[in-house]
Amino acid sequence: MLDPHFKAMIEAAAEQAANAPPLDAVPPAMIRMGYQMQRKASDQNPPQDVAAKDLEIGGAAGPIPGRLYTPGGVKTPSGGLVYFHGGGFTIGDLETHDGHCRRLASLAGVRVLAIDYRLAPEHPFPAGHDDALAATKWAFDHAAELGIDPARIAVGGDSAGGNLAASVAIDLKDDPKRKIAFQLLLYPGIWPETETASRQALDGPILTKAALAWFDKSLAAAGHPQEGRAFLGKVKLTGGLPPALVVTAGFDPLKDEGRDYAARLTAAGNSAAHVEYAGLVHDFYVMPDVSPAVHEAVRETAAALKAAVG
Repeated sequence: MLDPHFKAMIEAAAEQAANAPPLDAVPPAMIRMGYQMQRKASDQNPPQDVAAKDLEIGGAAGPIPGRLYTPGGVKTPSGGLVYFHGGGFTIGDLETHDGHCRRLASLAGVRVLAIDYRLAPEHPFPAGHDDALAATKWAFDHAAELGIDPARIAVGGDSAGGNLAASVAIDLKDDPKRKIAFQLLLYPGIWPETETASRQALDGPILTKAALAWFDKSLAAAGHPQEGRAFLGKVKLTGGLPPALVVTAGFDPLKDEGRDYAARLTAAGNSAAHVEYAGLVHDFYVMPDVSPAVHEAVRETAAALKAAVG
């Protein structure tokens, strides 16, 4: 059953959602502003024991914004998580995921480096993927000044950010100087080769068929020579990838592809665990004020991150 707190939230917003204009009719900047307002309104009480410092990170085409979260009392060096926010490669930023990154840092006792990669449609594929890869390399190369142990660096992200993290893990698999220790893939968008049952059956809540189509169109990865970096369902996985935790939500169109990706990682000889929160929805990690169930999921996720690189 759908978590009753999320059910109430979705029902309360149903009329407004039904009357919303098509995404193509709204400037991306306005969609981003609306998303930021929604998510920050659902996350009013982030941990206060985490220091945040804005940085310039080396992106693929020049500096990009980043934010380093350091939990109180953490040792130096500590484990680290390079984190990519969700939002279909088109929305989301450091602010929409600020509370989420603070919770992961606080509960796992690791430094979190959030990356504000370039967004489509202004910067179509592979700009965001190139930034994610460049930023992860930058984190390894600047680990000492970040206070992070380069032997304990994880990559992670939610939704499209999970896609970026998984893609970076594949790209760096054979890099001897930059060995990723762990992948934290939270309801990742894998973009499967054939449409999954959950994509067919579920039109929302939160993540609708129209939104997925708009994200696809904006990203413009289809037909690109490097499209396999985004459409991970087409990629033949091999051994030697970092251990992974894949989290899915029961009321999420992406749940089947996340589950299947964990199974594909395992079948290729890698270590991968899959956890599904059956009553929750897409994007739940950045809506902690909606339901107590989110806090329990966050604690369990942070514990896995701590066990891996803490």
